[in-house]
Amino acid sequence: MKIYVYAICKNEGRFVHRWMQSMSEADGVYVLDTGSEDDSAEQLRAYGANVVSESVTPWRFDTARNRSLELVPQDADICVCTDLDEVFLPGWRTALEAAWKPGTNCAQYRYVWSFHDDGSEGTVFYICKVHARTGFAWKHPVHEVLVKTDGLPEVSVTVPGMQLNHYPDPAKSRASYLPLLEYSVQEDPADDRNMHYLGREYFYYGRWEACMETLKRHLQLPSATWRDERAASMRYIARASAQLGREAEAHSWFLRAVAEAPHLREPYLDYARWLYEKENWDGVLFFAKGALQITNRPATYICEADAWGSLPWDLCALGLYYTGRAAEALYYAEAACAAEPGSERLQQNLKLIRREAGI
Repeated sequence: MKIYVYAICKNEGRFVHRWMQSMSEADGVYVLDTGSEDDSAEQLRAYGANVVSESVTPWRFDTARNRSLELVPQDADICVCTDLDEVFLPGWRTALEAAWKPGTNCAQYRYVWSFHDDGSEGTVFYICKVHARTGFAWKHPVHEVLVKTDGLPEVSVTVPGMQLNHYPDPAKSRASYLPLLEYSVQEDPADDRNMHYLGREYFYYGRWEACMETLKRHLQLPSATWRDERAASMRYIARASAQLGREAEAHSWFLRAVAEAPHLREPYLDYARWLYEKENWDGVLFFAKGALQITNRPATYICEADAWGSLPWDLCALGLYYTGRAAEALYYAEAACAAEPGSERLQQNLKLIRREAGI
């Protein structure tokens, strides 16, 4: 099979060498440079990539990705879309070829979106940016998604052993996201996914009223049926309500989020963290323990790294300690330290709990 990688690029010179090494298992690499002011394009060409430099005006991620896809030769069997701050683990091509059966037209694989400071995995989910040469296109000005365009069914496979790691540049601005999300929602107000993302973006900017209004619109959309994302909207509404001092509303929305997706740890822990601020220790303990009862970690972007790290153990330990049960708290404090051994705060908490328990 012929497998080609394609990407968009702007001022990614610091990543070129690592990215090209990772993509070297492909039969060819095609890059649309959208206006780099560094030597990205020159470096890419020196390493063997096929590079076209063009301006995309007005800027849209889907327009840029679709143009980069046009650069891929028509004889491609499989197209692999990545960004230059991403790295495949070696052997990805072999894994992909083994999983790609006759009739397959797209594939999903493991994506490590973030890492902790100690190098351990943070947020992990599965993505689909591998597809057949025809019948697919990118849609939406930002948070673009791959969509089927030929009316034929999507036939997807999951690729064991194929993993893409994300190492973003923390200095890179995401200032364009908010206006692009606003435009995306104006362009397609029935799209539940970007309605949720817009509400979340308002939350990041501290625009509490806009966040709540937008996410309530998300929840009312007929297509907004994915309970995980619905619960996430409810969590952001709850947290925005809390920021505005509307405690009764915050309580209500936190509880609605738990009820909407009782299979997720995140709603329980959002509520537990807020109850911690209120020094409601029995509540902290109840909801943190509820989170720990969930042992199946979902493979979606909704799954947050904190929920599967030290946080639920730490909250249980604190809830027990502050209700006079230091001996019971010890087990949870030790588990919190085991989950995050580099945390000085957790180590100090453990010493305090041991002393209080007489150990």
